[in-house]
Order: sequence, then structure tokens, then C-alpha cells
Amino acid sequence: MTERNLELSVTRYISASPEQVWQVMTRQLADWWCPKPWWVTVDAIEWRSGGPFNLTLHGPDGELVASQGVFLEVVPGERLVFTDAVNAQWEPLDPFMIGIIEISDEGVGTRYVARARHWTAAARDQHLKMGFDTGWSAVADQLAALAELD
Repeated sequence: MTERNLELSVTRYISASPEQVWQVMTRQLADWWCPKPWWVTVDAIEWRSGGPFNLTLHGPDGELVASQGVFLEVVPGERLVFTDAVNAQWEPLDPFMIGIIEISDEGVGTRYVARARHWTAAARDQHLKMGFDTGWSAVADQLAALAELD
């Protein structure tokens, strides 16, 4: 990883159509968004550019991690881009990352790619230490399991 590479990513092949994956992504967010045994409540969400993306993560020992953010881009069936740098009222927050989730046709299924772009190498490294690889991989697996049910 070079100093200029401030992105972390995971990719998965999901044996379900992009339409099915998108439906699970947007209609069942609380079922796949964070690695178990953690779980999430949706505080405010609007699936549109500029819409709020506010969640609270709940840990197994009573931990609570609230996050505010905003969708920068929503392309139905293809792409979500969100950040914690501002909220839906465009008020600056303490930025950590920009998240990008993309899905696309691949064979008879879907290629899922999730990226986290950071402002600094220190933030990227902090995300790695927080368990990015394990956590974001678990989330991708949870999404795949739900989408592949049908």
C-alpha cells in the first residue's frame, strides 16, 4: 500500500441478480449492515443524493455508536456513495471516510464492491486496526446470504 492509496475495499460475487441485491441493500439494511453480533437501527434514511444516512450501531455488551451522514450519490440498482463528513443539513462533521458501494452484472449474478476512502493515511490505518477487512467482509457475506435466499 503506497502512502497515496487511502482506499480500502472488499469485493464479493453474489449469486443473485443485481435487482435482488439492490432490494436487499435498500429494504433490509438493518439485517446486513454491521457484522454480527452487532446490529443497527436506522435513525433517518432517504435513498437519494443529499438524503440523511443516520444509523446507530449496537454492540453485544451495550455499546452504542451513533453516526450521522449523507448520501452524496444514489444511482438505483448500481451505486451508493455516502460520507460522514457532513450531515443532511450540510453541517460539517468530523470526517472519517467516504463509502462507495457498487453492484454490477457478472455472469448470472452480481459483483459487489465496497470501498472506504479516507482523508489521511492515519484514518485509513485506524480503519484497518478497527477491523475493516473482517468487518466489511462479514457485511458483504451477510448481504450475499440474504440476497441468495430467493
